[in-house]
Amino acid sequence: MPNLKSLAKDTAIYGLSSIVARFVNYLLVPIQTMRFTADGGEYGVITNVYAYTALLIIVLTYGMETTFFRFMNKDGESRDKVYSTTLRMVGFTSLLFCILVVLFRQPLADIMGYGDHPEYVWVLFVTVGIDAFSCILFDYLRCIHRPIKFAVLKIAAIVLNILLNILYLIVMPELHLNPFGIYDSAFHLDVAWVFYINMFCTISTTLLLWRECKGITNGFDKLLCKRMLAYSMPIFVMGIAGQLNQCLSQILFPYLYDGTPREASTQLGIYGACIKVAMIMVMITQAFRFAYEPFVFGKSRDSDNKETYAKVMKFYIIFTLLAFLAVVGYIDVLRYVVGKSYWDGLRVVPIVMAAEIMFGVFFNLSFWYKLTDRTIWGAWFSGLGCIVLIAVNVLFVPVYGYMACAWAGFAAYGISMVVSYFAGQKYYPVPYPLRDIAFYVVVAIVLFVAIEFSNATMPLWGAISVNTLLLAVFAGIIIRRDMPLSALPIVGRYFHR
Repeated sequence: MPNLKSLAKDTAIYGLSSIVARFVNYLLVPIQTMRFTADGGEYGVITNVYAYTALLIIVLTYGMETTFFRFMNKDGESRDKVYSTTLRMVGFTSLLFCILVVLFRQPLADIMGYGDHPEYVWVLFVTVGIDAFSCILFDYLRCIHRPIKFAVLKIAAIVLNILLNILYLIVMPELHLNPFGIYDSAFHLDVAWVFYINMFCTISTTLLLWRECKGITNGFDKLLCKRMLAYSMPIFVMGIAGQLNQCLSQILFPYLYDGTPREASTQLGIYGACIKVAMIMVMITQAFRFAYEPFVFGKSRDSDNKETYAKVMKFYIIFTLLAFLAVVGYIDVLRYVVGKSYWDGLRVVPIVMAAEIMFGVFFNLSFWYKLTDRTIWGAWFSGLGCIVLIAVNVLFVPVYGYMACAWAGFAAYGISMVVSYFAGQKYYPVPYPLRDIAFYVVVAIVLFVAIEFSNATMPLWGAISVNTLLLAVFAGIIIRRDMPLSALPIVGRYFHR
């Protein structure tokens, strides 16, 4: 239990920064979707370009984040040497990438369809290069258990981002000022400024990690580098395949959609805006991942490690199902996160959230091959999911548009999750409480159907009242079966008087 309490504490702290990050995304979405309407297609540009950057961050870290944690916790390894070697490896490749992007910015923009706006490409790609290096710096904070500093720096960058978006997308256009503060009644704000703001915030955050950068002075170990690369390559392939499952739909959509480029950009913008409403599940999964990865490697030597992993899986599923029901239950309120012209796409939210739950389960299952150094299995599982995603997109996007993107992710994560479970039970069996998990899934499905019915047939406040009652039922079941109030900290004191 002390280990689980430590995990819960770190998850809460990491989750704070993740929650704030996603909340800021909620704030950015109404700002950007009101400034750039669906018909204009600008938000489709943002969605498409950011999809490339999500893939590039995986390429530029090439599995070194997980590898870093593995080697920092290996017997006989010098932690200072592991940290310095990792920084130098990722730092060198990131710098080389940034130089190449600046030199070949026009050909890259032409290939991506933004030949008239190469700044869309090079600004955000250079930002990703800087971000890849800072990922290792943040991983070091996680490894030495500095969640407070981690959260403070993340939140600082986020607050700066939202303030600059408000200034440049709302205040200055209303005052008819150009980006340099000079009055210009004819000035038209270009979407590129969203990317410039992102770059400025990333650079600022990296500079605030200058103390952690000093670790690069501890030398470079060639043999260690080779061993780390051998471990990381399968993880890199797995990461590429896994990230493709998240962003490939947004990359492929303009090429597969049966319509004009403008229509494709409009539809992609609607999809990209509406999946932001489902980001609460990404937020929970990300917070869990930040805390769980160092926790698992640190606990791998304990005798009760498998029982702990099983409990964590159960509670992860329970609370993500609760979050799923909460978002669906209050979707008529949450829809105001996006501009009204985007509301038609909200039907993708439950599908995307369910897919994200399965991705979290897949991540939880992934430690069997990481702990047994069989990382190639992860590449096979993610690759299989990627093949499914591509097939669904190619076959159904021309017919069903962005709805096919949502179902493609659902199918891809579902396949990866199932095959990983069965393989894991053969090579690293963990006694997952499948009966309990199945019970909660069935209850959640029944409540979801009831919530959807109330949303479709009742006025706003009536639906919210009924849905709140249904959520209370689910929470009550959790408390009765697995989290009795008498066992909770602080609250439990009143039951023992």
